[in-house]
Amino acid sequence: MKLSFSLCFVAILSMMVFYSCQKENTESNRLSEPNLPETSYSYYPSSIPADLSDLLLAISPSNNPLTDQGATLGRVLFYDRALSQNNMVSCGSCHKQQFGFADNQAFSTGFELKKTKRNSMAILNAASQSGYFWDLRANTLEEQVLMPVKNHIEMGLENPNVLPIKLNKISYYPDLFEKAFGSKEITLERISKAMSQFIRSMVSVNSKWDQGRAANFTNYTPQEALGKKIFDDSRCSSCHSNNDLRPGWNFTANIGLDLVYADSGVAALPNASPSQNGEFQIPSLRNIAMTAPYMHDGRFATLDEVLDHYSTGIKANPYLHWNLRQFTGGGPFEGDPLVNSIQNFGGEVKPVQFNFTKNQKEAIIAFLKTLTDENLVNDPKFSDPFVKK
Repeated sequence: MKLSFSLCFVAILSMMVFYSCQKENTESNRLSEPNLPETSYSYYPSSIPADLSDLLLAISPSNNPLTDQGATLGRVLFYDRALSQNNMVSCGSCHKQQFGFADNQAFSTGFELKKTKRNSMAILNAASQSGYFWDLRANTLEEQVLMPVKNHIEMGLENPNVLPIKLNKISYYPDLFEKAFGSKEITLERISKAMSQFIRSMVSVNSKWDQGRAANFTNYTPQEALGKKIFDDSRCSSCHSNNDLRPGWNFTANIGLDLVYADSGVAALPNASPSQNGEFQIPSLRNIAMTAPYMHDGRFATLDEVLDHYSTGIKANPYLHWNLRQFTGGGPFEGDPLVNSIQNFGGEVKPVQFNFTKNQKEAIIAFLKTLTDENLVNDPKFSDPFVKK
């Protein structure tokens, strides 16, 4: 009994010390008020290619138009730990600029040091999405931004109605809300709109891939060009589209990570079909070299491991996406993925085995690195205003 009590006491003491050290280390480099420029940054993207100009409408929808002051307020809210129950974490704690606004941990640490159930997805080009989270459970960005705030593990404000009251007591918020919305009134709707404006302004259009689109990719090295060809020829581009700002977003797929999924993904949502078991959103590949670890549970630490999965590791899950199945029907349509989906879905499953060689994997990774946008991850207007510069 004494031994048990001692061990318990040591465990509690260790946790208290860890929590205290974490707070001390985090506090040492933080400001009590946001450091904002005298003249607001310009948040409206100015370099979107002409063939993607329709994205501008999505960036500034009529029911929540993007303004510099609104996005500035959103930036402060995004990085302010006052939005959590105990002032310990912010949205920016799990979506870090230096990692492409993803987290470099498989599971993020919430306000009470508990771990989240899924990996934190990267935030960029969110304006082009029509669904959010790994299971697309949020239909709008305005809906999505408050969900982590209310989550019992992430930020802990299970009654979000207390948030406007809390923020109204913080000196810098009334003026920021007045500049953004014309009055000092703080409401959940305004909080949601401001954060959505800030996130929508995170547009990535300055990667080597973007520059290459207009020049038929003559800017690519031979290895990068080979990687792009393999990527396109190996069905990758049918899920991770190469022709817009939203490669793969807004639909879900079961990619054969497991025979039986511990996390059922989309199938856990109300009115979902059992056939959606193990389906998760296909994420953007932009800045993919920065956003490790990968998959909904962060199981793969490197791009090499991801390619190993697609090379030889796809499991014969009964709901495996048709594009990752071998067609076994014979006849004139053998190998046609559409026929495969019609005849094989729900029946015998034989996963595709791409069997990439070492050189092929290196070429694909070289291509994936051309999707990196250094401007986005170094732009001060997207940085944490509470950190000393």
